[in-house]
Amino acid sequence: MSWLEAVLLGLVQGLTEFLPVSSSGHLVIAETLLGHARGAEGILFEVAVHVGTLVAILAFYRRRIAGLLVGLAGRDRAAWRYTAKIVLATTPAAAVGLAFEDAIEALFASPAAVGMALLGTGAILLTTRATLPRARDPEPSYAQAFWIGVAQALAIVPGISRSGTTVAAALALGVAPLAATEFSFLMAIVAIAGAALLQLPEVGAASPEVARACLVGGAVAGVSGLAALALFVRLLRSRRFHHFALYAFAVGGGFLAWLVLSG
Repeated sequence: MSWLEAVLLGLVQGLTEFLPVSSSGHLVIAETLLGHARGAEGILFEVAVHVGTLVAILAFYRRRIAGLLVGLAGRDRAAWRYTAKIVLATTPAAAVGLAFEDAIEALFASPAAVGMALLGTGAILLTTRATLPRARDPEPSYAQAFWIGVAQALAIVPGISRSGTTVAAALALGVAPLAATEFSFLMAIVAIAGAALLQLPEVGAASPEVARACLVGGAVAGVSGLAALALFVRLLRSRRFHHFALYAFAVGGGFLAWLVLSG
């Protein structure tokens, strides 16, 4: 992998991990178009860019995370309650990921499935046009947290946006936009770290070239991820979040058309 490809794939990961368009789907599309097989080196690179986006979340929500940690240490009930909701919300995805690991891995090897899933993401995002204006709850309840977690489990499928699906579910359940975003991305800390850890056993020894590509890709993913997070929040505030549905439809449909035409 050249440094230019590392920059490109890192940018794809950083932008699409947080914007509601599916980072996993875009990585599959990019690797397909670039002709990269998803071998041990590809998995190592995916771990590296996931770590980059994890750092972006920690930086963007550093004050909220610090506040939760201080609250947990001081036995603050609100901090413990919020953290418990995050743990509850991560349970469905963890259960699905462990139970259907082989089937999910097979989907990553099916570009057509990714294209179809992106069309599904577009349909999910369209729902926010109706649900966003009436979503007002300042924090998810335990029941809402669980169903947001179920939405995250659906997003294990490459092409289904994790951020888009969880925020759309939270809005549909009545959680206010900024509260839905914060909860979604704090959930992502566990989800992204878990995905990286699950991939580590498949990682082999890295050559110097691959190590450099991982460093470049991870750094680009982190910087672009911060920018994407800021844009995500801005679009929610302006109530233009559903516009990403058009992008998901265009990319999913375009990629499926390319697969058909390329044979």
